[in-house]
Amino acid sequence: MVDVESGYSGGQVRNPSYAQVCGGDTGHAEVVRLEFDPARISFREILEVFFAVHDPTTPNRQGNDVGSQYRSAIFFHSEEQRRVALEVIDQARDALGKDVVTEVTPAAEYFRGEDYHQEYFRHNPAQGYCMFVISPKVEKFRSTFARKRRSPAPV
Repeated sequence: MVDVESGYSGGQVRNPSYAQVCGGDTGHAEVVRLEFDPARISFREILEVFFAVHDPTTPNRQGNDVGSQYRSAIFFHSEEQRRVALEVIDQARDALGKDVVTEVTPAAEYFRGEDYHQEYFRHNPAQGYCMFVISPKVEKFRSTFARKRRSPAPV
């Protein structure tokens, strides 16, 4: 991964704040913007991780987080990304045996989240949300995709 950033997309308010997005009136989804090198990881592989670590079967909900800002969404940048997203959704639907509600939409204007949202888990590992919601997802990722993880740099 070249860069990862938390933010908001898919709404109608310019430069929304976290409080505005959480209010559910801006139309934005909380998103992760990924910049990646396709020579090192494919868009398909990124989507496979996406579907492995979140619930794509409940509309406007991720665990205890409820509202349209928590919808499952893929914002694509090309027709090829759209095609791959739809293929991976079909595979996820078959694997889960449930309907997948993930929306696939052309990339909308993106707004970077506040500084305190960037690398939130790394900076707040003892925070309750991180311990009980994020940590299990990180562990699931680590165990499911161990072969795809890069080796840590030597000390």
